[in-house]
Amino acid sequence: MLKSTESLFDKFGEVYFSEILSGAVKAWKKNKKLSQNLTVPVGMINLAIYDDRRNSRTRGNLFDCLLGRPDHYYLIHIPPLLWYGFQGLGNTPSLVANCTNLSHDPSESEKMHPESEFIPYNWAS
Repeated sequence: MLKSTESLFDKFGEVYFSEILSGAVKAWKKNKKLSQNLTVPVGMINLAIYDDRRNSRTRGNLFDCLLGRPDHYYLIHIPPLLWYGFQGLGNTPSLVANCTNLSHDPSESEKMHPESEFIPYNWAS
């Protein structure tokens, strides 16, 4: 998934896995300090990332992509302060692997409802 010699690797915090059923949405979340490296070794997801950082040249931009096997198997790096979420696709559950640079701390992140009007994204489309 990730080597310590790769440019995306900062330091090791933890690795965890999240299973998501087809059609289910896990969104929106923003980490204050934690960086994430996501891949999907089983199944397929639609990943969306939204930038609301005040001084960012990409403020207001939304990025989405397919992530999973066999045709979209790669690693996505999500730096701190970006909103992200994902939706399970296909006919089977998907497994998201996440390697972070910090250990989990619930006070370190913010959450928002998947259908929040703050982020201009429609999970149904």
